[in-house]
Amino acid sequence: MHKRVTFPERWLAYLLLAPQLAITLVFFIWPASQALWQSLFQQDPFGLSTRFVGLENFARLFADPLYLNAVRVTLVFSVSVAASGIALALLLAVMADHVLKGAAVYKTLLIWPYAVAPAIAGLLWFFMFHPTVGILAWLLRQAGVVWNHELNGGQAMLLVIVAATWKQISYNFLFFLAGLQSIPRALVEAAAIDGASPGQRFRKIVFPLLSPTTFFLVVVNVVYVFFDTFGIVHAVTEGGPGQDTTILVYKVFKDGFIALDLGGSAAQSVVLLAVVILLTVVQFRLLERRVQYA
Repeated sequence: MHKRVTFPERWLAYLLLAPQLAITLVFFIWPASQALWQSLFQQDPFGLSTRFVGLENFARLFADPLYLNAVRVTLVFSVSVAASGIALALLLAVMADHVLKGAAVYKTLLIWPYAVAPAIAGLLWFFMFHPTVGILAWLLRQAGVVWNHELNGGQAMLLVIVAATWKQISYNFLFFLAGLQSIPRALVEAAAIDGASPGQRFRKIVFPLLSPTTFFLVVVNVVYVFFDTFGIVHAVTEGGPGQDTTILVYKVFKDGFIALDLGGSAAQSVVLLAVVILLTVVQFRLLERRVQYA
């Protein structure tokens, strides 16, 4: 039987909700509405004149080959980061769940990267793979691999994927480890007694019980790769070489703050927000049906 939480005074409920509603209004609703409004106008770089153009900014957007290239780059980047981040975090969580000696140290070291800001994480990987002074770039040269992500678009994309994945693994690891520790040991032990192999126990028992955690992390990681990876891309490649690592959120920045195309940049931000909302709705519609809540 579920107990319903009630408040003796209605104003108390509104008072408790007020801080979160205020944050949502100031940092989400208001900026989103401003972006939608600005996307309907064309403004000169100095902000001296504004002309209403309706949906012209959106029409120019989808006819721009550079924007379509950014869509393709974002698709590759987002799928790679989300998939690798979740898969590696699950593997590390399973390994940590079986560690007996030094478990606290092992878990602490895996959590540390989450405390690093995205821009700092990008700089760390940038210096490690710097073509001239990077230690990892030097090791690759010793192995016969010529590394220069400033000229090679494929290497640049690989580097930002690795950096963004490394930054997010700790977050995913925390939730997977908590999910694994909440699974009753009796279920796994009963399957082992029945003769199920470790792989079968994971596929038939552990992973289905982790489906709520996995679903949550898929949604969070999609939002992460579309928005929070800006600092990593800016610190590592600045969208280069050429347009090879220019993802959608970085193109919003380049067109708005560097090219000073405020209307076009606002239109891009509206499209990006719509894409993320659409992806989230699709995930809830399709993936949540396979989630098994205990």
